[in-house]
Amino acid sequence: MIIAGRWVLTLDENVGLIKDGAVLIEGPLIRDVGKRERIISENPGEDVLDYPKSLIMPGLMCAHCHAYGAFARGMPLKVEPPTRFGEILERIWWRLDKKLTLEDVYYSGLVTAIEAIRHGTTFMMDHHASPFAIKGSLEMLEKAYREVGVRANIAYEVSDRDGPERAKEGIQENVNFIKNHKEDEFITGSFGLHAQLTLSDETLEACVEAAKELDTGFHIHVAEGVEDVFDCLSKSGKRVVERLWDHGILGEKTIAAHCVHVTEREMRILKETKTNVVHNPESNMNNAVGVAPIVRMIDLGIKPALGTDGFTMDMFREAKVTFVLHKLHTSDPRVMGADRVLEMLFKNNRELASKYYPRPLGKLAKGAYADLIVLDYLPYTPMHEGNFSWHFIFGIDSSQV
Repeated sequence: MIIAGRWVLTLDENVGLIKDGAVLIEGPLIRDVGKRERIISENPGEDVLDYPKSLIMPGLMCAHCHAYGAFARGMPLKVEPPTRFGEILERIWWRLDKKLTLEDVYYSGLVTAIEAIRHGTTFMMDHHASPFAIKGSLEMLEKAYREVGVRANIAYEVSDRDGPERAKEGIQENVNFIKNHKEDEFITGSFGLHAQLTLSDETLEACVEAAKELDTGFHIHVAEGVEDVFDCLSKSGKRVVERLWDHGILGEKTIAAHCVHVTEREMRILKETKTNVVHNPESNMNNAVGVAPIVRMIDLGIKPALGTDGFTMDMFREAKVTFVLHKLHTSDPRVMGADRVLEMLFKNNRELASKYYPRPLGKLAKGAYADLIVLDYLPYTPMHEGNFSWHFIFGIDSSQV
């Protein structure tokens, strides 16, 4: 099959914007990318889907989300509204996740995947919790994602908050799922941990031991709220990143979501261990936990990826919020330019996801997965590689998918 358009954005190495381009697809993979005329003439007999007024580009990727929270939308709050992050967890999320059945998990995955596709997101890294429906929960999410066609990396968040037996069950759910998906190129697994806030030394050690032979990384919330920092200092005398480092949690396949309250030393540890930081700006704003020092991280050589924490599945919107948030936070309009935002969204997300897949994703190139989207975007000002980032921030959005 050939998909042709007015523009093809390859994101192969650089921006890679082809006018009057086309993509040749064979099965789940891309076989060729180039000018429309050449691709069609060299492949007679191939079906052609032609979008002469549209932009073809790689599907967007979400580096951290929670499908299990889908049914919180419109949920009545029968207690006093939370006044801080810890109360948000206690009064909303930890009440919700305890009620989930395996059927609930499946349908939350289904509606989240549909929402993702509708907004141009074709890959996500899902961090799941259902403490009274643990066994088989990741398979329920897998079933939903396969039905919709969303590629995903899935993890179960191990926690001590519901007792040691459920922590052990969470560990086993991760181990089984990762082992069963070693050769899978559509759904993969990572080892989920909730946060150091709800993990004892013994459970952290058990998780590290269980993950030893799995060639995987951990997916964990890191210093999202000040409660996490205060808890860590009180029980270990260390800051969050330091404690996780001492336990062997950090590493080049580990996903550290949020990292809002981290020091210069902690950022340097994240850099040295090649740990993958994931920025979730809208969620952090909503929870009033603060703004992660992403600008400083980039200056240090960290490559932050971009996620949503489940707040939305619209990565176009998340990128725009990232663009404006750090300008406001620093009172400096020069901070966080469009190129930096797109590097997070495109390059850093792609590099993170690629650590769990044998073939390239997040770009339109020969041999890459054919995860692409088509947008009804016909710019009324000139568009080229040099200014595409500004078109993305100010002109392109998910309503065009």
